[in-house]
Amino acid sequence: MGKLLDSIHSPADVKKLSVPQLEALAQEIRERLIVTLSKTGGHLGPNLGVVELTLALHYVFDTPADKFVFDVSHQAYVHKMLTGRCEQLDTMRQPGGLNGFMLRTESEHDCYGAGHAGTALSAALGMAVARDLSGSREHVVALAGDAAFTNGISFEALNNIADQTKRLIVVLNDNEWSIDRNVGAIAKYLHKIVTNPHLSQLHDSAARLLERVGGKGALHVVRRAEEAAKGLLWPSFLFEEFGLTYYGPVDGHNIGLLIETFKFLKQQERPVLLHAITQKGRGFQPALDKQKKFHGLGPYDPETGDTKVAGQPTYSEVFAESLVKLADENAKVVAITAAMPNGTALDLFRPHHPKRYFDVGIAEEHAVIFAAGMATQGYKPFCAIYSTFLQRGFDPIVHDVCLQNLPVVFCMDRAGLSGDDGPTHHGLFDIAYLRGVPNIVQMAAANEDELADMMYTAMLHPGPSAIRYPRGTGPGATVKPHPSALEIGRAEVVREGDDVVILGLGSMLAMAKDLAVALEAQGYTAAVINPRFIKPLDVQLITGYARRATALVAMEDHVLMGGFGSAVLEALSEAGVETPVVRIGWPDRFIEHGKVDQLRARHGVSVEAALEKLAPYLERGARRLVAGQR
Repeated sequence: MGKLLDSIHSPADVKKLSVPQLEALAQEIRERLIVTLSKTGGHLGPNLGVVELTLALHYVFDTPADKFVFDVSHQAYVHKMLTGRCEQLDTMRQPGGLNGFMLRTESEHDCYGAGHAGTALSAALGMAVARDLSGSREHVVALAGDAAFTNGISFEALNNIADQTKRLIVVLNDNEWSIDRNVGAIAKYLHKIVTNPHLSQLHDSAARLLERVGGKGALHVVRRAEEAAKGLLWPSFLFEEFGLTYYGPVDGHNIGLLIETFKFLKQQERPVLLHAITQKGRGFQPALDKQKKFHGLGPYDPETGDTKVAGQPTYSEVFAESLVKLADENAKVVAITAAMPNGTALDLFRPHHPKRYFDVGIAEEHAVIFAAGMATQGYKPFCAIYSTFLQRGFDPIVHDVCLQNLPVVFCMDRAGLSGDDGPTHHGLFDIAYLRGVPNIVQMAAANEDELADMMYTAMLHPGPSAIRYPRGTGPGATVKPHPSALEIGRAEVVREGDDVVILGLGSMLAMAKDLAVALEAQGYTAAVINPRFIKPLDVQLITGYARRATALVAMEDHVLMGGFGSAVLEALSEAGVETPVVRIGWPDRFIEHGKVDQLRARHGVSVEAALEKLAPYLERGARRLVAGQR
């Protein structure tokens, strides 16, 4: 395995190979991906699907002068392998290793970083216009999956491309999947193109002609024939109406055909779109059989595809199971996701209440406003969107939900650090971007049972609310058969103490308890409080404990700037309480990918860091106590 692949150190080496050698290289790349990612985890399925596309792109174009903009960019592993990073593949998503997405600081060949869908066309257009203004001639290629075209940003870009540039290549990588199977009118439209028997017959003939003749002349003949046929078969092509000349669909795994097509497209003085049909997970049967599972996963058996099955339910699963129970009792409860039924575990809700389950595609803004519309009619929408993806819906949250005080529940999965996925997926900003918005209630679950209670509380609440909970499993709390309603704005005292008050928000409550134990070993007593509510804050309880303590510690899995600790500081200041506050959270920077425990230790989100920050205040308090006794 890897005879040809080991000779590839840059895109220049790809250009030296014949088409049969490229086909052999494609097989080696797949074998390397399957074996290596079985140890590290990662986005296996998407990368197995773009091997030939990526090889053909690097054969025809010249990065870093030419620009490849990958939408989402989780399918850029092959690109990384061909641009001098193949030997580092086993570090993928590992601490200090390769990032699982494009990263401008990682390589000159990564021209644009991304981890969210729908950005490629806008970014590529920006690069193309900048190129035009500077008078240079390099090429810009945007590679976007079909799911990205359900995103509003993609259509905003499409609306501008033909007016802004004459040279841009868009590759539509059509595999019918994002993480789950694609939904909506765009997916149906693309499927209609692909399955039209007359168009398929036309392309079979075109492909045969290209294989026999090859070159720009054959492509010109094929193009003219297609133009005539399309006028008969399809009165209007969506992309043609946007001003992009449409080519396709073509076999996205036929390297020879792709190379000849890209050679032709790079000569065009007009925006073009190539519709390539690919197979997500190609070359690995388990990935073909279970495409959702192999979109992005942890380590697996490279022979069978089996993964370790955790016995303890994740927060996502507890959320879905709790929502099923709420929907069983309340016919107005509905579930909404933005193309993440698997990630949010709403695929567990769907079989129980299929008519009250809605997947709107990669369209977070629409999801929020859609939920607002349902809420005006008496329904109780639970909008399950990752914390980092809900950022896209900020304006609708303000304008459509909170301004109208509508009872939409935002269930923010992956709140806090998201580990291996890195800065594009860390949910470290949601407290700050929601805390200043009037009417919304913000909650953070400390365990699985509390998550169920918060969901029940949100269902009963007549206004908007948001619940944040982390990725993965929690402490393992048993979920009650029926949830309890929490008093909004009321914190929970977990442990009494006088010297220090520790507020452990959400998943940080466990660390708060550990800190109390460490302080006790030093001779201090510490009260531990589970805040539960970020907004409204339990000001009375917190200020009451703070007044008699030497110091207060606020711990959060969120950036410090504008976060929970900031809310505590504001509350104490307004109450005239001068007790010093030690804040434990993430610094004002984008946190790299890596293992959560290692990242916490590196950035001071730890018991040890809290003890170090507390030490001066404790020593000062001890001196005052001695002086007072004298």
